[in-house]
Amino acid sequence: MLQIVYISTARKPFSEAELRSVLAVSRRNNEAAGITGLLISGGRRFLQALEGPDEAVAAAFDRIKADARHFAVVALSMKHVETREFGNWAMGFEAGGADGPDDLRGVVEALIAPLQDKSLRAQFIGFAEINARAA
Repeated sequence: MLQIVYISTARKPFSEAELRSVLAVSRRNNEAAGITGLLISGGRRFLQALEGPDEAVAAAFDRIKADARHFAVVALSMKHVETREFGNWAMGFEAGGADGPDDLRGVVEALIAPLQDKSLRAQFIGFAEINARAA
């Protein structure tokens, strides 16, 4: 099973309605393709983990890289894993910044508490900390 973690930047801020619409489509498509993962939004920056069947995850990542709504899509890690870290989440999601910069870190820590992979945990905590400092 392939797991990809990437970061990207939106060309313009997403409204809450736009973000919810993207999530609804992503969740539907991911569930159909057997992909699970987590998306964290910190302002215009996104950190996402995708995992599932190799071909499905690679195709989803190719679509994401081609999406004109964001740029600077950088894979932070791409590896094969034996077990899912994100269980049954077709796409877990959390937006940061609503209640201040420290809120994102607390939410991210709660979401990733069950993750076994320490490197994966560090990527999400690091993202939350960087966005807290930038806010």
